[in-house]
Amino acid sequence: MVGEPSVKTSAQSNDLEACNISRIDLVYRRLDRRIIPALWILYFLCSAVRSLPGLAQTMNEGENHSIGPELNITTHQISTGLALFYVGYVVFDLPSNLIMTRLSPRVWMSRIVISVGIVGTCMTAAKATWSFYLLRLLLGVVEAGIWPGLSYYLTLFYPPSRMGKRVGFYFTAAQVSASVVGLVSAGFQKMDGLQGLVGFQWMFLLWGILTIVCGLSLLWWLPDRPLRPGQFAERRQGWRIFLPQTPPALQGQEAQIHYQDLTRVYHHDPWTLKDLGQVLIDWRVWPLTICYFGVVGVGIGVQSYATIIIQTAIPNLSGVDLSLLYAPIWICDLIAILLVTPISDRFHHHRAFFFSVPVCIQILGLLLTTYAGSPAHPWPRYGGLLIVGFGLGPTVPIIMTWTTEIFQPRHGEVGVAAACAIVSGLGNLGSILTTYALYEGWSDDSQSGPHQYRKSNLVMVGILCGSILSSIVMTVLLKLFGNKPKNLSNGGSTTEAEGAIVDGAARRELEERGIGRLWRKH
Repeated sequence: MVGEPSVKTSAQSNDLEACNISRIDLVYRRLDRRIIPALWILYFLCSAVRSLPGLAQTMNEGENHSIGPELNITTHQISTGLALFYVGYVVFDLPSNLIMTRLSPRVWMSRIVISVGIVGTCMTAAKATWSFYLLRLLLGVVEAGIWPGLSYYLTLFYPPSRMGKRVGFYFTAAQVSASVVGLVSAGFQKMDGLQGLVGFQWMFLLWGILTIVCGLSLLWWLPDRPLRPGQFAERRQGWRIFLPQTPPALQGQEAQIHYQDLTRVYHHDPWTLKDLGQVLIDWRVWPLTICYFGVVGVGIGVQSYATIIIQTAIPNLSGVDLSLLYAPIWICDLIAILLVTPISDRFHHHRAFFFSVPVCIQILGLLLTTYAGSPAHPWPRYGGLLIVGFGLGPTVPIIMTWTTEIFQPRHGEVGVAAACAIVSGLGNLGSILTTYALYEGWSDDSQSGPHQYRKSNLVMVGILCGSILSSIVMTVLLKLFGNKPKNLSNGGSTTEAEGAIVDGAARRELEERGIGRLWRKH
């Protein structure tokens, strides 16, 4: 029949495309084994060090050895110290990420982790309010850029349509960290008084030392930005000669396949202030920031005050009991990340939907925590916290992935670095709100009684509603105005007028992958 040759040719083309995709999948799995475990461990430790003061508030309370009596500070002063971290973090997030684009990303991330470990270790020696304030502020300064920097680093190796799952994978480190830190803190409470240190001081000391060791190991572990096949690394000069060399992420045929699939990341030109200015005035960054503001504010609020909320609902629990009940909140968070982020990558044109549904789940959980149960039957309030944890999980990875998805084609490398830093930095103003102005920071709302923390919970419901509204607005505006790429040099992207496709990943991103082969590695 006349039509048979074309049918056969079409079938052969489909088989060839499937074969090529399988080879590409193998390359990204190779990158996963090299990169994702390192990012997971570094984020695990940075999250652990950051969250320790929240747990220290209820450790060894029976012996009067919690952080409040030891440092002679009030709960409101502790709230102030928790918020000071985010002041430093917000101010230095963008500069840190921009520095990472100019220097070696591997070296800069190692610097961040080592600095976090040093400051965390110094918390062992804090003896007064001023030293607690100073160290929390310094911790925010040195850790600034870690979260948006991780997103920027991933874009050097993965297209945005594959990033949600990867961001979710290493973001689970924060959830596992919260669970492990909570469980391990029960053991540190048993070390209370050993060698003259109280339980929470041992916790700061050992977590800090472990983080320093991890930061040093990253210099050997993480690869630098990929090089084009046949391209040699620049000759090391100055301070770089003292750094260890790290093997490339890919070599040989795998490097060639990656180059063809993600050509855009190999054309690296230094950005200018004009390039940065174009990112800063792009309206697309602001709805994403509002989305992030709500979910990260609630997440940090729960992380900082979950043990306080549980203790208020169930007052007869010991410090060890509180530590053990703290962990399941983040296990629920982790489960949601593993369930939702792979699907959001498969349907990457619908990020707003996969963001908004978990936010609605958070709202439900907060309302249960506020209104469910009674003094005689308080456990439904704890169940509400578990639901909040489940809803929190996918939201932050989805927003960061959505940011890279929008800004990489429009503004290139500086777009990803600057937009992720703005969204993360300004979005973390929500963390300042929930740690300083709510719960223990809101004196009227923290008074003992049946309505304790009710207003704080309802404020968090309100900012979550704002996040949902912002995601809807973002979707509508993208439909109206689009997201056409800007004209970048050296083929890094396309011109706005041409709308050409420049690499294999960009061609595939025009369509969603759907549910086919969903649970296979990709």
